[in-house]
Amino acid sequence: MITVKDLLAQKRSGAVWSIAPDATVYQALELMAEKNIGALLVMEQGRLVGVFSERDYARKCILKGRSSRDTRVEELMSSPVIYVQPEQTAEHCLAIMTQRQIRHLPVLEGERVIGVISIGDVGKAIISAQQEALRDLETYITGVPR
Repeated sequence: MITVKDLLAQKRSGAVWSIAPDATVYQALELMAEKNIGALLVMEQGRLVGVFSERDYARKCILKGRSSRDTRVEELMSSPVIYVQPEQTAEHCLAIMTQRQIRHLPVLEGERVIGVISIGDVGKAIISAQQEALRDLETYITGVPR
């Protein structure tokens, strides 16, 4: 089984981008655009206090007629944070993401953030594992290695 630790090891960039809760939504959007990411961790004094995503912006700011320059991230962020630990499986992450309708999961070791995984990371890993299992079955059935 693929673990969260495996997913983090496969990621091209281990960078974790964050923003302070008192930053403006506009500042968060600028950072997300610059880094080409869909969510930011919201950190206060080294502690994870929330997650701010494009979905939060669309549903809680734009659709409510709020100004991104006058609204603070803490007003829109998702909290409490749903997170996973390194030893949990990709399948477990997919179940959480599906049930909670979220696309990003912070990875915590104790209280320390060690990464973030996305629905894309999880999907790619599960598909790859299934393809490998199918190749192994074909080899077993036909006796012909691929």
